Amino acid sequence: MSASTTKKVLIQRFDKEPLAGFVSPLVYLTSTGIEILTTSGTIVEVPFSDIKTVCFVRDFHAADLNRERRLFVTRPKTEGLWVRMKFRDGDCMDGILANNLLSIEPQGFTLIPPDASLNNQKVFVPRAALTELQVMGVVGSPLRKPKKKAPSEQQLKMFE
Repeated sequence: MSASTTKKVLIQRFDKEPLAGFVSPLVYLTSTGIEILTTSGTIVEVPFSDIKTVCFVRDFHAADLNRERRLFVTRPKTEGLWVRMKFRDGDCMDGILANNLLSIEPQGFTLIPPDASLNNQKVFVPRAALTELQVMGVVGSPLRKPKKKAPSEQQLKMFE
């Protein structure tokens, strides 16, 4: 793991305490789990079946997983697929997926949480953690072009 490319993460697990550490965003996903360098300096591979979410955080100490907003209160403005996930434990969470299905990893989904200005910047959710994934809407569809405003009648025509 190169220190310049590592990101701070908090792994929220179903039956255990959260696990804080560092991952390399290019290689942290393995075929069976997530490889993390813990804050104590050991490398651990956490199986996908134990993981609820992997939160890419700004700060370990400011992280309060219960304080983070889990659902959008209004339609999101960020472009992408607005999805709602239902976890094995009955919990729900919204997020924005990239509107490019080729960017979805086979192990799970990386998304932007409802309020990325708080501690959680991105969230990875393994497929094994979910019982349901619904697309709530498409924000910024390339099929709908923005309407151009007609030029004002008072605008001077300089080059005509």
